[in-house]
Amino acid sequence: MAPLDEELLLMEKVRNIGSRNVFDKIMKKERIFKNREALSSTFIPSYFPHRDDEINGFANILKPALYGARPSNILIYGQTGTGKTAVAKFICEQILEKAENENKKIHTAYINCKQTNTPYGVLTNIGKSYSSEWETIVPNAGWRIDKVYAALKQKADDNGGIAIVILDEIDALVNKKGDDILYHLTGLNSDLSNSKISLIGISNDSKFTTWLDPRVKSRLGEESLTFAPYNAIQIEEILAQRAQIAFHENVVDPLVLTVCASRAAQQHGDARKALDLLRISAELAERDDCELVTVKYVNKAQNIMEIDQVRSIVSTLPIQYKATLAGVVLNQGKRKDGHQTTGEVYSTYMQICKHFSLDHLSQRRVGHIISELDMQGMINAKIVSLGRQGRTKFISMAIDQVQIDELFAEDAFLSDINIELTKSGNYISSTQLRLI
Repeated sequence: MAPLDEELLLMEKVRNIGSRNVFDKIMKKERIFKNREALSSTFIPSYFPHRDDEINGFANILKPALYGARPSNILIYGQTGTGKTAVAKFICEQILEKAENENKKIHTAYINCKQTNTPYGVLTNIGKSYSSEWETIVPNAGWRIDKVYAALKQKADDNGGIAIVILDEIDALVNKKGDDILYHLTGLNSDLSNSKISLIGISNDSKFTTWLDPRVKSRLGEESLTFAPYNAIQIEEILAQRAQIAFHENVVDPLVLTVCASRAAQQHGDARKALDLLRISAELAERDDCELVTVKYVNKAQNIMEIDQVRSIVSTLPIQYKATLAGVVLNQGKRKDGHQTTGEVYSTYMQICKHFSLDHLSQRRVGHIISELDMQGMINAKIVSLGRQGRTKFISMAIDQVQIDELFAEDAFLSDINIELTKSGNYISSTQLRLI
């Protein structure tokens, strides 16, 4: 081939490579997934296994809305992953469908109080349920609350009907802003003449009402429903139902559903965790171009989820919590058995505070932080009997060294602690420990 022809051929290859899209190679016909959304926490199935009693109870409480009467306010309790939110949304979809068929006027609003946690945001979200033109009437910010409240009352009476408002994670709203907004919402019906409002509060914390004004508590908790955690068998049935929708036939080893269910059952019956575990397992198999999702991928997925969870916790810890956690980690490197007492952790914590010019807390307060880190799964804190010497608390890390190294490297403050105090020679870092 002549040199010119070779040059032209090379230029053509370069042009072809440059014109390719990065997704051309990886975009193939999906051999595993049929509908990914079926494994999402936001997916609302047509049937909820093992929630017939809760759904029937829910429907009976809301039934008066179809006759033009205000249903009772409802508080729904249950741990994460028990189907509270999904069932509430499902019931609202069902009652809207029935209302349309029966020519009844019902409005629904869903508000996640972790995301929308101001009185202004809550009121405007309720207003949007009455009218698509709400935002042209009331701006997203800038008005006094009493003016927004008055606008909502006016719009509600203008439109009429029954409004059903879901306040998901309602405890987050109370914790941040107190119960003033709930006081106004629960009292709103007395100010309305042509409309009524019913509140559905959803919470993981059954004790959050303890801090409410007695008047708010009695109005809000007219009815209550509790969603019990799922057991392993129930979770497996839920996974089987979703797998039929989510996957093509014969792409998931049946053992995968059993393993995902049993591990989620150990996490307080959290079906959401099981669905996430199954979804990530399938995605990992897909990336490997494997046509069968096996338990091997479940193990990989679980490791990823655990690391992500720990990373999320550490990134949001206040600086005093980070200093306490660092004290545990540094002491872990000093002691062969990894066990340490609260006093030893506190001593190291004080050194960290002195080195970085932090205001130090009392040993009692650090003890409380240790207990909270234990509850979050970051450390293990166990009371151990020493016979005649009494009892003491032994503290150790609950996460492995690889995770610790990654977390310290990613966090600026923790990384500085590791570098500054280990180079002094008083402490051995986890990385150094593995090299000895």
